[in-house]
Amino acid sequence: MTDAASPQPADAPEADAPDAEVIALAGKLFDAARAGDTDTLAAYVDAGAPANLGNDRGDTLLMLAAYHGHAATVAALLARGADPDRANDRGQTPLAGAVFKGAEDVLTVLLEGGADPQAGTPSALDTARMFGKDDLVARFEDR
Repeated sequence: MTDAASPQPADAPEADAPDAEVIALAGKLFDAARAGDTDTLAAYVDAGAPANLGNDRGDTLLMLAAYHGHAATVAALLARGADPDRANDRGQTPLAGAVFKGAEDVLTVLLEGGADPQAGTPSALDTARMFGKDDLVARFEDR
């Protein structure tokens, strides 16, 4: 009989701790998103990896691909169910990241994929206003 207050042996794995292989795979997927390795990401998501996989800061595969300017990767993730409005731990959305980076092709793909310019804090609309991107402000306000 085990006392509930008894500590686990030092070599016992924690019940919720991911194993090293899972962590390594997640790292590979985040690296692929940053690099725009569309084929790798698509293959893993098609095989069952979550399209909305997020890191310890809440940045999803989509956020990383958008922030790094990879429109084709963004399109592939959106086609596989990635949420275009999922914010990271700071409230930023992929669309706001694309506004900040000035990635016009990514902006177009995200908007076509249903991204809301008013989602997040600051929103993509607020970000466009902050940086004086009047053309984007007009584009977002027309939606």
